[in-house]
Amino acid sequence: MRDVAHRAGVSPTTASFVLAGREDMRISEAARLRVRRAAADLHYRPNLTARSLRTKVTRTVALLSDTIAAGPYGGAMVRGALSAALEEGHLLFVTEAGGDPELETRLAEDLLARQVDAFAYASTATRLVTPPAALAGYPVVLLNCLSRDGRLPAVLPDERAAGRDAAGILLARGHRDGIVVLGETPPGGYAARERLAGIEEALTAAGTAVAGMLPCAWWPQAARDALRRALAYGPAPRALICLDDRIALGAYQVAYEAGLAIPDRLSIVSFDDSELAGWLRPELTSIAVPHYELGRRAVRLLLAADPGTPRTVLVPMPVRERESVARPAEQVATRRRA
Repeated sequence: MRDVAHRAGVSPTTASFVLAGREDMRISEAARLRVRRAAADLHYRPNLTARSLRTKVTRTVALLSDTIAAGPYGGAMVRGALSAALEEGHLLFVTEAGGDPELETRLAEDLLARQVDAFAYASTATRLVTPPAALAGYPVVLLNCLSRDGRLPAVLPDERAAGRDAAGILLARGHRDGIVVLGETPPGGYAARERLAGIEEALTAAGTAVAGMLPCAWWPQAARDALRRALAYGPAPRALICLDDRIALGAYQVAYEAGLAIPDRLSIVSFDDSELAGWLRPELTSIAVPHYELGRRAVRLLLAADPGTPRTVLVPMPVRERESVARPAEQVATRRRA
């Protein structure tokens, strides 16, 4: 700072005020310009650690998660958070506890010791959480999770609207009967519960209902077993709503075995829009989880000048329509006769 002041011909105090962006001091524009030029010529860089000790602000935020960074889709969430932090002139720490409460507490305390300004507390699966007690009193936004006491703001995918969209895709193609939901909805499964609620809302509004539920774990083998049993004891569904793409993969395999051509004999809609959706043939219509936008919205809410009262921000889930949905076979036959 003294070098900059000497080259600009001003006092170190004046140089400090200019480089700190102080506009409330009586400093001529010519002096300000000389200071900025001198700083550029000398490649001056402020000591951020010293500044943070004085201001108590480090312009850093942390993403504290269970397993997002190591998961298959968490990278997009981290990139979204990183993008928003950089736009706001902040650096982002990314830490992961792997579901270990003791490690999570230690990480939180280490970040606080580094004077991190605010925290995005994230979860791979949407669930109820209790952030570490060490974070009490600090700015915290929940990412893809909800606090048990409802006191913290949260950013979540709009799963219920996605459920309505899934049913709406089938309704738009003329499906009203024989719509079956494939996948389990466990008590703590927020995404499954909200998706099913949205499906039922849309079908009820259209004057129809789900023809059946085939509970199974969200895995191809479980989906295959459930659908095979259903086909062995009853008529084939006309349309399937799979609660995620891995379930849809199992459904595709059983449909092929049973001679149910997709989409001519069986329409399929799914959720998540994973890589599987584009690999399957025909390509799968799926509703995406907006991982990047979730991370971005969480950090923007965290750094908002006035975050306001705790609230839940629901991020729309984009619909990716592909080739796995068609009109019911009998409607196609009627049109052809006509």
